[in-house]
Amino acid sequence: MPANLRQTYRATSDIHTLPSHVPLGSLGLLPVNAFLISARQPVLVDTGLAIDRGNFEEALWSLVDPMDLRWVVITHDDRDHCGNLKEILMAAPNATVVTNGLAVSRLGEEWDVPQHRVRTVNPGRTVELGDRTVSFVRPPSYDSPSTLAMYDHVADALFAADSFGTVLPAMVDNAIDADRTEYLDGMATFTRANAPWTAMADQEKWDRMLGEFTALDPGSVLSSHAPTASARTGELVETVRAVPAMDPWLPDEDLEVEAVLDRYEAATANSTDTEPQGAK
Repeated sequence: MPANLRQTYRATSDIHTLPSHVPLGSLGLLPVNAFLISARQPVLVDTGLAIDRGNFEEALWSLVDPMDLRWVVITHDDRDHCGNLKEILMAAPNATVVTNGLAVSRLGEEWDVPQHRVRTVNPGRTVELGDRTVSFVRPPSYDSPSTLAMYDHVADALFAADSFGTVLPAMVDNAIDADRTEYLDGMATFTRANAPWTAMADQEKWDRMLGEFTALDPGSVLSSHAPTASARTGELVETVRAVPAMDPWLPDEDLEVEAVLDRYEAATANSTDTEPQGAK
C-alpha cells in the first residue's frame, strides 16, 4: 500500500475505519477516513482518496463482499470524500448512494451519476438503512454547502464529516493515543483553515448550534479527519466553541509581494527611460 493508506482498524465493535492521510506542510498530517458499518445491510461512509484507488478498494472488499454492500453515504462531494465512488458503484451493483441533492449536482460536473442509484436527504431527516436508524444533521463546521453529518442510533456514533477534524504530527488510531494539546490545538487550527467563515460566525448562534451536539452526546465522534474520539464530546465542543474568537488562519506565502512590486516598478521606469523620442 502507498504510505498514506494505513491498515484498517475498528473504531467501535461494528464500525471499521479505512484510514489514510495527506501531508499539510508545516501544519502536520491530516487524517482522511472512510468508514464501514458492519450491519445486516452494510453501510460505507465516504469513499476515500482517489490517490489510494485500487488499494482502497482492496482494503474495503477485505471487509465486505461487493455484492453485500447496500448503502454508500457521501457526507459531501469533496474529492477526499468521494474519490473512489465511481469504482465502488461499479463493483457493488446493489449499493445505493445516500447524500444531499446539491452533492449529486456537483458530482455531475465530473461524471454522470446514475440517478436510479441515488437517494437524497437533507439535514433533519431520519431514515432506516436496513437494521440501522440514522439521522442526518448539519455539522458545526464544513467547507461545502452539501455537507451532512450522520448519527447512527445503534452504534451511538456521529460521523462528523469535516467537523472536529485535526492535524497531527503523527497518525494514531484513537485520540487517546495523541498528545492532548497537539490534538486539540490541531483541531482549532484545522477548523479555522477548513472553514474560514467561522471567523465571522455570531458567537451566540455558534454556541446554540454546538449545544445541539452537546445534547446529542454521541459515545463516539468519528470525524473524517481525526482519530476515533470516544466519550469526549464535551471537550471537542469546547475546543471548537472558541474558534470564532480566534484570529483567522491563513497559510504561509512563498511570494514576496513587495519584491515583486519593486521589480515591476523598476521595469516600468526602465521602459519609460529607453522609449524613443516622439514615440508618444
